[in-house]
Amino acid sequence: MTEADDNLRKIDHIVVLMMENRSFDHMLGFLTIEQGREDIAGPTLEMKNEYRGETFHVRPASRTTMNKAQDPCHSGWCVDEQVANDCGGYVSNFMKSRQAGGANPGVVMAYHPAEHLPVYDFLAREFCVSDHWFCSVPGATMPNRCYALGGTSHGLRNNIKPSRPYNVPSFVRHLKPDQWRWYSHDYVPTIWLIDPEIGLSLENVPAYFDRRDVFGHRSFIERARKGDLPAVSWIDPNFYDLTFGPAGSNDDHPPSDLRAGQKLVLQLVDALFQSPAWRKTLLVITYDEHGGFFDHVQPPKAADNLPTMRQYGPRVPALVISPYIARGSVSKTVYDHTSIIKTILTRFCRKANGSIPNMGKRVAAANHLGELLTRSTARRIKRSDYQPLVDASARWHEEMVLDGVPAPGEGLAVPHELTDFQKDFLGAKADLLAARRQLDAAGKAVF
Repeated sequence: MTEADDNLRKIDHIVVLMMENRSFDHMLGFLTIEQGREDIAGPTLEMKNEYRGETFHVRPASRTTMNKAQDPCHSGWCVDEQVANDCGGYVSNFMKSRQAGGANPGVVMAYHPAEHLPVYDFLAREFCVSDHWFCSVPGATMPNRCYALGGTSHGLRNNIKPSRPYNVPSFVRHLKPDQWRWYSHDYVPTIWLIDPEIGLSLENVPAYFDRRDVFGHRSFIERARKGDLPAVSWIDPNFYDLTFGPAGSNDDHPPSDLRAGQKLVLQLVDALFQSPAWRKTLLVITYDEHGGFFDHVQPPKAADNLPTMRQYGPRVPALVISPYIARGSVSKTVYDHTSIIKTILTRFCRKANGSIPNMGKRVAAANHLGELLTRSTARRIKRSDYQPLVDASARWHEEMVLDGVPAPGEGLAVPHELTDFQKDFLGAKADLLAARRQLDAAGKAVF
């Protein structure tokens, strides 16, 4: 057993929040550009892409919102073009794939300043920034989430068309039923779409993040308050609100307002900091893929069972949070989403001979997060340490209302154009719910 393995014994609860479609430079570039942190491999204002004689430099974003026309392409072929020529193809690919929308291609080169992301600013100072965390696939949302749950996407780099469940066995199959919980904002969580065996066999998932469901299952917030979190808690953000439209989302996928995402993260970390379970908790906040936004680091090669999948995608933001992590630390270790699986299996599923369940070459080769838990004693975070953020979060809500951006569940029932991910999610969700209804009609109740 290595020291990193032994460090994981300090942890009884692993919590994961995977947000949507933003790159490392786009979301955490302020740490180097504005704060001069030389320990972090962030962007500089001199970095650029060129297109037809025009130069587009890295620049600060002016708003926390975007419209759909500004949402860059992140399909497999787009990512190949974006990272080509030393990551010099982001602007040209945007113009090729999104020109009809009339958006300024400089949007893909923008980074958000610290004032847009005050919760991340606080967490980066207090815990660990991983600046070599790559998404698992140079491609779209669902293949990357498949890797995060199952260590493979069965060779897919793009979402299935037409949408349907992905049939990837997830890591939760190696856990006991009471060891894990999936927390969602929607009735159908991502795990059902990736591993439909779970969606067709278990009544107790998902629970909701911040409220009880119709069966009376307690929310993540309620369980955190009591200190009785399971070994693994996975949290889906509000990808969209089926009743009121995407304005109610808090997943950071354009056109979501980043202020809504910051409120979600603050609510999550506040629940953990104040929880009796905090001293035994490891929290990972990351993004499924880069969303087509500029990142200057070339993705490296990856181990994989499939030769066509031996390549990581671009870097994504990643913050690793625990009372055993040194303040202001930075990890240069290469991680990807299968590092989450490796961490979970190493902590909770080790066999007597030290091995973990076989979930493929990508998981076997992944580095787990135990090496980051270097402190010998747990560090307490008091609410007074971040009270200005708590106070400011009320203003974010008011500002979003004034800007016409409803909070989750408080939108207006108006027609809207769905994002690509929303269309894919809805199609797969319809297939899964139809299968559940068929089982129920056959007397094999799944509710």
